Amino acid sequence: MQESQTTHSWIEKYSVPFGRIALFVIFFWFGLLKVLSLSPANPLVAELEAKTLPFISFDTFILLFGLFEMLIGVLFLIPKATRLVFILFILHMITTFLPLVCLPEVTWQKPFVPTLEGQYIIKNLALISVAFFLLINHSKNHAHA
Repeated sequence: MQESQTTHSWIEKYSVPFGRIALFVIFFWFGLLKVLSLSPANPLVAELEAKTLPFISFDTFILLFGLFEMLIGVLFLIPKATRLVFILFILHMITTFLPLVCLPEVTWQKPFVPTLEGQYIIKNLALISVAFFLLINHSKNHAHA
């Protein structure tokens, strides 16, 4: 029983910092890869950008998008920025899920069978869950403060 309580306490103590660090790593790293033109997602982003924002050059868009992702990553490390980063994160998730609708030929093999790109996008549901966890935890802690 004591071991279970200790494990629970440890998880409770470190789950928020771990969630923040995990989201920082994912967003900063993936954003940096876009900025450096090394991201395997760049071709998918280029197709979506050409379809939705053809008036912006891809080089400009990918740089700004990568920097936006890096900013989201950094803001996840700052507890006082939780509400702001959550708003930016939701905007990012909307753009991230767009290929499922706008580029079905790239993201779906057939109904309910995603391509590798589609799976890459759908796994963002887990990131959404972590972000909601951080927002709820932040709101609880500030309601009692």
